Amino acid sequence: MSNTQWDVLLLGGASGVGKSRVAAQLARESGAFIVEFDDVVSAVQTITTAEQHPGLHRFDDVSDASRLDSERVVELQIATANALEPAVLGVVRNRLTIDVPAVVEGDYLTPAAAVRAIRESAAAGRSVRAVFLHEEDTARVTANYAEREPEGGDQSRRADVSVRYSRWLAGEAELHALPVVNCRPWDTLSQRIRQALSG
Repeated sequence: MSNTQWDVLLLGGASGVGKSRVAAQLARESGAFIVEFDDVVSAVQTITTAEQHPGLHRFDDVSDASRLDSERVVELQIATANALEPAVLGVVRNRLTIDVPAVVEGDYLTPAAAVRAIRESAAAGRSVRAVFLHEEDTARVTANYAEREPEGGDQSRRADVSVRYSRWLAGEAELHALPVVNCRPWDTLSQRIRQALSG
């Protein structure tokens, strides 16, 4: 049995901040199903081409992203996320046909898409909520990557991109009056997410 006050929870945040880990915890606590939006992203990119949907293929012509400066990588991430907003709505609509709550988590969930999903579901008498995780410390994200992908070598530059993108997401969430929750302290994160959603 579910004890949630929502049918779908959208959990957004940059790569490496701990979304998947806390999503699993929230799912255990609430009896919810987990949807990893990254899987949807991979699927739609696989079945489209840059000619068919250029917004989904911003990185196709980038042979080595490490040669781009961090700001440019973030610009491409934002453009990709914006192009994926209809897919977010599609996922939410599908989950609302199933009487099991879901946590949808991913890097490419935008606050703008979340607001659209919230409004659309409310008009249908259903509850979609959204929260965005934020991590400001590049060293912490670097350590998270090292723990998750120990074979990856130095990932400080990737972490810098992640923190910059995290700032953008947090700023957009605040503009849309959506809750932003700092990732640390980690041991209270799921509790603080629930508190943010109850406000």
